Amino acid sequence: MVFIYIIIVIYSLALVLIFMYALAQLNLLFNYIGAQKKVDDSPKFDFLNSNEIPLVTIQLPVYNELYVMKRLLDNIVKLEYPKEKIEIQVLDDSTDESVITTKQQINELQKTEIDIQHIQRTNRKGFKAGALKEGLKIAKGEFIAIFDADFLPQKDWLLKTIPYFKDNKIGVVQTRWGHLNRDYSTLTKMQAFALDAHFTLEQVGRNTKGHFINFNGTAGIWRKKCIIDAGNWEGDTLTEDLDLSYRAQLKKWKFKFLEEVKTPAELPIIISAARSQQFRWNKGGAENFQKMVKRVLLNNDISIKTKIHSVLHLLNSSMFFMILLVAVLSIPMLYIKNEYPHLRSYFYMMSFFVVSSIIFFICYWYMYKKSYGGGIKNFVKYIGTFFTFFSLAMGFSLHNTIAVLEGHLGKKSEFVRTPKFNINNTKDSWRKNKYIRKKVSLNVIIEGILTLYFAFGMYSAFIVGNLEGDFGLFPFHLMLFFGFGYVFYKSIFTKT
Repeated sequence: MVFIYIIIVIYSLALVLIFMYALAQLNLLFNYIGAQKKVDDSPKFDFLNSNEIPLVTIQLPVYNELYVMKRLLDNIVKLEYPKEKIEIQVLDDSTDESVITTKQQINELQKTEIDIQHIQRTNRKGFKAGALKEGLKIAKGEFIAIFDADFLPQKDWLLKTIPYFKDNKIGVVQTRWGHLNRDYSTLTKMQAFALDAHFTLEQVGRNTKGHFINFNGTAGIWRKKCIIDAGNWEGDTLTEDLDLSYRAQLKKWKFKFLEEVKTPAELPIIISAARSQQFRWNKGGAENFQKMVKRVLLNNDISIKTKIHSVLHLLNSSMFFMILLVAVLSIPMLYIKNEYPHLRSYFYMMSFFVVSSIIFFICYWYMYKKSYGGGIKNFVKYIGTFFTFFSLAMGFSLHNTIAVLEGHLGKKSEFVRTPKFNINNTKDSWRKNKYIRKKVSLNVIIEGILTLYFAFGMYSAFIVGNLEGDFGLFPFHLMLFFGFGYVFYKSIFTKT
């Protein structure tokens, strides 16, 4: 009986934490709606006055980007900005033949009087953070724009972003990510859906009320003075961007998020690439919770509301652990509910799952409607998109939980880059990409077992309660079955 109570307590606590996170998302939705009514009267540089045009350094941290380097450099040199006020640093940690082709292209660009440097290190100490820090030592610019290899900013990107640094308190200007290959597959559509919610609901919702937000690692600009004042780049977590963001805001630097400025980028098109990216983001989030939470809570200059949002922000990736706990324990809970009638009062806790799901549904619908419009037709499309997204998010929960636990427990691992493909339509082939990991991990096998486990959960709905059935959790188990089944299938059959 003690074991049963332990299951109930763990299950209930996980549901409550998810519910708290849902309430925070609802608050961000209200903040977002309020932000739409505000007029942005931020001071801006007057670029008609050449004296107000600052020197900018563009940093391109790259590592074995054979398929996208030419596209990246061709795009970056087209940015509209006075040539004498811009320098480009290609921070190349590559160890393959891309070093040669990149150097050749840079040599050709240097002949056109473009200020571009090819900077190489003898080791990858600190990974991306180390490369950025190394480049910063010799950067001439007062402002540092950073782009990952798969990002293609519009020509007027600098003209739309740099002016906001007229306010001396602004340390970072971050832009919204766009998606070059959103419609490539179900996987890319769901990644785009999740990122769109982050770059609208979360970034705007936090930024408009002065809560902490994060530089997203790319498609943004730092004030060089802010980086140095915050302690410079550190490579002790896998999300160096989140780390420096919090240290800068604890130093009272302000961040400016520009929702209307989109920077297109390539989404991972196969499951192994998405896995590596998800693992890094989620483990890094947990690492930063361990590193930053005390600093946030003990800072007397931060409001209680900002502290609450910051803690939940840092715990964002840990929600996958809560989801996995709820998922795995839901089947024992189904049997406990029907075998022990005197415990049924505890099962009112299950309503937290339903309410949380409804809150997420409402929040994401508002974001979806803003992008695609309202109406019955779009609402029906949204229902399918939301439940597909929810299923896939749960399907990734085991993989991401392992990342989160490693982060909280302090287990260190290398910075594993996300392979880029330079593929925008289904006619292009990705199978010869040399950076794809071909090994199937034990996690994938467990995901296959969990697929069968949740199929058993659906079967259980028909037989519990003296064969009378209990279908309250059937939709939940159906989504889990499809989510884990999708991740398992794609991991096995699209690994090469």
